[in-house]
Amino acid sequence: MQPTFLEIISSIIFFVAVIHTFLVSKFKMIAHRYAKNSITYNIWHLLSEVEIVFGFWSFVFIALFALISGTKPTISYLESLNFSEPAFVFVIMCMSATRPIILFAEKMIVNASKLLPFSERLSFYISALIIGPLLGSFITEPAAMTVTAMILLETIYKEKISLKLKYATISLLFVNVSIGGTLTAYAATPVLMVASKWQWGSLYMLEHFGYKSVLAIIVSTSLYTIFFRKELIGINRKKNSKKDTYIDKDYFIPGPWKVMVHLCFLFSVVISAHHPIVFIAIFFIFLGFMMITEKYQDKLKIKESLLVSFFLAGLVCLGTMQAWWLKPLLSMMGDLVLFFGSTALTSVADNAALTYLGSLVDLSDSSKYALVAGAVAGGGLTVIANAPNPAGFAILGECFGKEGIKPFRLFLWALVPTLIAILCLLILPTLIF
Repeated sequence: MQPTFLEIISSIIFFVAVIHTFLVSKFKMIAHRYAKNSITYNIWHLLSEVEIVFGFWSFVFIALFALISGTKPTISYLESLNFSEPAFVFVIMCMSATRPIILFAEKMIVNASKLLPFSERLSFYISALIIGPLLGSFITEPAAMTVTAMILLETIYKEKISLKLKYATISLLFVNVSIGGTLTAYAATPVLMVASKWQWGSLYMLEHFGYKSVLAIIVSTSLYTIFFRKELIGINRKKNSKKDTYIDKDYFIPGPWKVMVHLCFLFSVVISAHHPIVFIAIFFIFLGFMMITEKYQDKLKIKESLLVSFFLAGLVCLGTMQAWWLKPLLSMMGDLVLFFGSTALTSVADNAALTYLGSLVDLSDSSKYALVAGAVAGGGLTVIANAPNPAGFAILGECFGKEGIKPFRLFLWALVPTLIAILCLLILPTLIF
């Protein structure tokens, strides 16, 4: 495929943006050399926010697009893009980070932890990093990421824990969420991109991906828990007679009917994920309900949700133009090479974009599995590898101090659970129900 000049420009900018994500911690350190709130400080601090990286560079690309081709072709290109996913992630993050949803998910995690024959702290940690990500198969991965990250923020990250445990936990969370949404055909974005065209239903996903993903999550979480068991046992978990994690003098516990209403809103948004007009209308009604029940609610995570949505919108804008080199690359790979190739490529390109481009190529059934399995296995290696990752980054990022989250350290700590996911998805046989 012969690339156009604009496609070459877009690819250069795309890889500059990828490099930028690995330099955000350096930019944050540079920002602190200047007077706080000065213009220079604010510029460097803005560039150190990983959530704005692809949005920022997509603006650079669009400006060059307009200079080279004119405004009409630029507008036509933007109108041809599908921004449903960024809009959906914004809505689902706002809704899933509310007090009733967080407490409901935490209740599930606490009840599950009581079944484990370990100390309370170890059991809660294991349960949170297994049950939380697996919820992604039912309430979607962005919602599961938001809920689990919020729970971990209040129970683990606000305690005095080592930097190693912080990196290990967020890396494990990213990998587990990436594969934890593969038990159904509607919850993980890389699966959604191909499920309809390849006629993959939830039964197919359960047979080919389900138990393998569950096993990988259990093994990875168990290994990290064993490795950090002494430190986890030493954590003094906050407790309150009325609630488990949130500490707020004006706190009101939402009753069962309020939780059910929130779950209904969440479910309505999930089933209308491909229809932005519908889920945005539902979100407006939800905002009205939030106002009515204000004393039972926490402040909406508008800023965090908008930043993540902005990140994904930039990824859509730049990622779409990478088809000229990704499609021929995918089509020439054998099954095993395709599996490892998609695992590696998803660390520098969103795995949903990768599987979408793969759906445009004529692949065998085994190659289809290899593409998707590799894409979800590598979804925790970087912040840009899987759509929900920026949500976890936004929620937990401030706990990593002035330097912020260093992408290379994140990558290193994600290698072990990624390798376990690769082994499970590659070696274990398919189950037929």
